[in-house]
Amino acid sequence: MKQRYNWFDALNAVLLTGVVIACLYPFVYMLAVSVSGAGPIAEGKVWLFPKEFNLDMYRYVFQDGRIVSGYKNTLIYVTLGTATCLLVTSLGAYSLSKRNMILNKTFLLMVVFTMFFNGGMIPTYLVVRELGLVNTIGAMILPGAVATWNLLIMVTFFRGIPQELEESGKLDGLSEMGILFRIVLPLSKPVLATIGLYYAVGIWNGFLGPLLYLRDHELYPLQLHLRNIVLAGELTSSEGPIGGEITIVENALKYAAIMVSTLPILLVYPFIQKYFVKGAMIGSVKG
Repeated sequence: MKQRYNWFDALNAVLLTGVVIACLYPFVYMLAVSVSGAGPIAEGKVWLFPKEFNLDMYRYVFQDGRIVSGYKNTLIYVTLGTATCLLVTSLGAYSLSKRNMILNKTFLLMVVFTMFFNGGMIPTYLVVRELGLVNTIGAMILPGAVATWNLLIMVTFFRGIPQELEESGKLDGLSEMGILFRIVLPLSKPVLATIGLYYAVGIWNGFLGPLLYLRDHELYPLQLHLRNIVLAGELTSSEGPIGGEITIVENALKYAAIMVSTLPILLVYPFIQKYFVKGAMIGSVKG
């Protein structure tokens, strides 16, 4: 029996190592290409480590005003959007966590129904347009203010908080809103960090919403500019010197733009990892 467990552990380690390599290699490759010289890239010599190290592509990316504007807009959308989503989701989850609420099961079924059926892209766009949100910051925040799965995780987490704490709050004269903001939410940091990360990553990586709802280039987020770089090659010419010093290599420029847009959100994970694991597990298994 002990030998079986050893074989299982070894196989598990090999499989997980393969998964890690498969996930990390694209980033390592893009980083190596983005800081390599034009010659080695054209000759296909860049594989794992950079050749003729330089930061010309990153300098060129940051010199483009659209990238700076995209960063600013994305940070605004992520900050306001995550705060709004957490507030709305918390209010909805707290209400649905009350088993004695009238029509509690009916509302829960209606919420779950939206996980499998929705109006689709065109009806959603028509709703956003009729609300006057097209080409506004609100279009980046309000349409996705509640994600059903995140709401259900938070409902489950809230139901795991001892009722005695809420009863003590009522004895002290707190209203339901007071209990939520003074007792429940301070005890819910793990699930708030987890759900907040889900929302932040979704807003940071989103480009379909901006593509549909935004018309003004000044409002474009970083991902929409990145899409234009990767798919349309807006920033680059595959040949010719820039300023007599930088030779643009299309793939290197694209990879540099991808790294610039991806790394910031990846750097957030280590700071909230302890909350992320705890919040996801507790919110998923507690009834």
